[in-house]
Amino acid sequence: MDKLLRALTYFFTLITFGWLVFIVLYILWNGIPHLSLDLFAWNYTTDNVSMMPSIITTFYLVGGSLLIAVPLGVFAGFYLVEYAGKNNKWVELIRIATDTLTGVPSIVFGLFGMLAFVNAAGFQYSLISGILTTAIMVLPLIIRNTEEALMSVKDSLRHGSYGLGAGKLRTIFRIVLPIAVPGILSGIILAVGRIVGETAALMYTLGTATNLPNSLFSSGRTLALHMYILSSEGLHRDQANATGVVLLIIVLLINGLSTWLSNRFAKGGQ
Repeated sequence: MDKLLRALTYFFTLITFGWLVFIVLYILWNGIPHLSLDLFAWNYTTDNVSMMPSIITTFYLVGGSLLIAVPLGVFAGFYLVEYAGKNNKWVELIRIATDTLTGVPSIVFGLFGMLAFVNAAGFQYSLISGILTTAIMVLPLIIRNTEEALMSVKDSLRHGSYGLGAGKLRTIFRIVLPIAVPGILSGIILAVGRIVGETAALMYTLGTATNLPNSLFSSGRTLALHMYILSSEGLHRDQANATGVVLLIIVLLINGLSTWLSNRFAKGGQ
């Protein structure tokens, strides 16, 4: 039985890894030959279909969303683990709510963002509407990962810190946080990946303008949305494949940076 389970594990791992390699190679094979300097022109035209405004808009969106979601999510996670009572019924309700919101399709967040920010608040299709929508979308993810990272810290470390005379805040910042940082950072990176790859929610909030937003109340499009529009139009399939290569490289760089930071903080926590 052990040999059978081990063989099944290796088999399905090989299938998963094989599909991953196939997808990456397929994107690179179809996209790299169509990369050109025109795709990185500063201004978008119907001739060059430049992705540069979309790349910059993507970083704007990620930065703005994290600026809102990370402080709220991390501090909420600290409250649930370090300050709220373990038998508190409100804590259980909050955990159920965050787990539920994590599984909600992004199109639902897009419809909510359109009704709340685009229409009710009067922001129209704009960068601020997209930022607020994606911040709400990734907030449960950050809260849950922060909570899991903090719960993984042994209570004996907290009690030892208290026994040596350290207060609550000192224990959190000097003992708990250095150990939990890799887990918290993993949640933030997952949130970044979801924002970078999002299309449905942003079509209803950010809009699809091709120019670089000149303010928070200007419309734009992210790189993933740019690739989706090019492929759906059917006129620029080659440029869409090239955009997929750039998007893949950005995601790989983000994952590589997160791994490096996690290892660095893990060594520092030890």
